[in-house]
Amino acid sequence: MAFESLSDKLQSAFEKLKGKGVITESDVNDVMREVKLALLEADVNFRIVKEFVADVKEKCLGADVMHSLTPAQQVIKIVNDELVDMMGGTGSKLTYSSSGFTTLMMVGLQGTGKTTTCGKLAAYLKQAGKKPMMAACDIYRPAAIDQLEVVGRAVNTPVFTMRESKDPVAIALAAKAEAEKKGFDVLIIDTAGRLQIDETLMDELANIKKAVRPHEILLIVDALTGQDAVNVAEGFNGKLGIDGIIMTKMDGDSRGGAALSAKKVTGKPIKFMGTGEKFDALEPFHPERMARRILGMGDLLTLIERAEAAYDDEQAERMEKRLRKNQFTLEDFLEQMGQIKHMGGLGKIVEMLPGMGGGKISDDDLDKSEKEFRQMEAIIYSMTPAERKDPSILNASRRKRIAAGSGQSVNKVNQLIKKYEDMKKMLKQFNNPKAMKKNRFLRNLMQ
Repeated sequence: MAFESLSDKLQSAFEKLKGKGVITESDVNDVMREVKLALLEADVNFRIVKEFVADVKEKCLGADVMHSLTPAQQVIKIVNDELVDMMGGTGSKLTYSSSGFTTLMMVGLQGTGKTTTCGKLAAYLKQAGKKPMMAACDIYRPAAIDQLEVVGRAVNTPVFTMRESKDPVAIALAAKAEAEKKGFDVLIIDTAGRLQIDETLMDELANIKKAVRPHEILLIVDALTGQDAVNVAEGFNGKLGIDGIIMTKMDGDSRGGAALSAKKVTGKPIKFMGTGEKFDALEPFHPERMARRILGMGDLLTLIERAEAAYDDEQAERMEKRLRKNQFTLEDFLEQMGQIKHMGGLGKIVEMLPGMGGGKISDDDLDKSEKEFRQMEAIIYSMTPAERKDPSILNASRRKRIAAGSGQSVNKVNQLIKKYEDMKKMLKQFNNPKAMKKNRFLRNLMQ
């Protein structure tokens, strides 16, 4: 989980302020010492940590505590605001051409997940209503073109190739012409991975940039490399001029220092973050939401957006009609579990719930919940279609047979039926399809 270690340490530091009616300078110094250590251990740039701590301390000592807040809440609010500012203030969106055709150039080191990220970005753009095409301009890495074609098929996006050509500039120009001719509105150019000190390859990137004039150059960096990722971003920006950063492998980095430092060091925003291996695991980067996650305040906006993406209007309409007729079946129940999977699984959901991140729920507990999900699926799949549609017919002998078929106990089968009945009662209160679509998962999970 991104920022898990930092989140734990910051929340532990703020616990010491709770219950205090007045905060002294000594209290602030003690907390800020722990905040400083937490940020440094998270691999945040030392200069940025120093500035951050100084700014927070000054505001904590100079600010009037708001009447509606406790002193501890006031300090947390100041830290939250400073974290948001450190990460860029507000989310930075992709820039699209006013002419209707946009070119995005993807650059970065080898091994950062650049080609896979091209596919993730294509999937994201398609979800946003765009019609993307990808261009294979990596002529150096063995099987690079083949890999991009595999990625293209996975996200149902065409890939332009010129296997006989050894000129990336010519390939990029031809791809742009082909994309415009065939009515695509976004071209994603996958370039060869390189070191920013490799002058020849950096010149090649500059030539591609000059030829195709991309609307945005996006640098893909690996969050797991910490401050090296920030140094790479600084190097690429100095020699090429980038417009934004895509931070990959954020789900594997519990420290998060690169994400916290990148904007302050390079002046360029993080536009997306990779949160998993699947092609839908690419999220827009929102500094204000990320700050709330770090401080254990949750990220309900992102959770709602995931729910909306996982559940469309047609499904909501159909479910609403079924509930009106009291027709919610175990097949529908199975569909609900599938929607939670599409939202990233329980682990992704938990870290976005207020007070639930930062290690409040252990990995063992999450593993146990995921295991229970799989067990419930096995039980339902062991039922006949008639039993799924009408659970009222599940007498003792049927339940025993289902238990044996799924490899679970009869007690597990009974627990599943109880969960199903509870959800059925809860969902009956939703009558508006729009309300179901937006609020159903949140209320379901938080009750």
